[in-house]
Amino acid sequence: MTVVVTGASGHLGANLVRALLERGESVRVLVHRSAAALDGLEGQLERVEGSVCEPDSLGPAFEGARRVYHLAGVISIDGDPDGRVHRVNVEGTRNVARACLERGVGRLVQVSSVHAYDMDPRDEVLDEDRRQVADSPAHSAYDRSKALGERIVHEQIEAGLDAVIVNPTGIMGPVDFGPSRLGQLLVDLSGGKLPALLDGGFDFVDVRDVAAGVIAAGERGRRAHNYILGNAWYSLHALAKLVERAGGSRAPRLVSPVWAARLGVPFVRLASRVSGREPAVTGESLDVLVSNRSISSAKARAELGYAPRPLIETVTDSLSWFARRC
Repeated sequence: MTVVVTGASGHLGANLVRALLERGESVRVLVHRSAAALDGLEGQLERVEGSVCEPDSLGPAFEGARRVYHLAGVISIDGDPDGRVHRVNVEGTRNVARACLERGVGRLVQVSSVHAYDMDPRDEVLDEDRRQVADSPAHSAYDRSKALGERIVHEQIEAGLDAVIVNPTGIMGPVDFGPSRLGQLLVDLSGGKLPALLDGGFDFVDVRDVAAGVIAAGERGRRAHNYILGNAWYSLHALAKLVERAGGSRAPRLVSPVWAARLGVPFVRLASRVSGREPAVTGESLDVLVSNRSISSAKARAELGYAPRPLIETVTDSLSWFARRC
């Protein structure tokens, strides 16, 4: 039977679709706007035009599906000025969960984010028992949207839906057509375009390992359970050293404190308004760099057989992939 992927043209989606095809799965993708990440896969999968924000398009997409992998989402480091984050991450998830229940889909795998969890207290291990962020301005629009999306899925679980939720950390790796923000960071570090780094970091994980974890959650995850899919915390400087080790430019020597970067946020925002582009640095992005350093994937390792690879392999393969794309 068919498996369906929403958000298939994103970084994780492109890798998940390829992993599913390699397993011999019959794959159907819900395509909205650009699908460059699926180029070259013609004849190997079925495409359905639609959007998670258009409920009527989901019926045909989910018809006869034994499993739906819901990846479609909007990532934001600058609030939700036009409401798109809420429309896609919250209302879109509502549409997907309802359509899965109505169409009798065997299982929904909801790809959320570790940001659905409250990072505080930051000196304690963050695992699936941690409380999720409240729907409050104290948390970013993106974080709130991921937590609200999960609550909606649980409402449908109570109505009879079979669903499991995964919470990836910071995803990077090859087959990154965007490129993603982290992909662009690797490219910039490799090309020596960053004269300085910030004194912060995050838990970074290989996109291929997350894709494997998503598939394992669909097969072996317990109904209504969450699984954090992470790897290990790396400072930006440590990441830059991995890029250098993989053949990129020398890691920047200058490391600035995050508090100093916060002083420049208003000026960056002003420049972004003039250029019409999303600001490169925001208060939300800086909060990520000082978030919890102890994120545990022990549950996924024990129950799903999740086994993320060393990050040097991720960095090396990513830079090789980007080099071939140039």
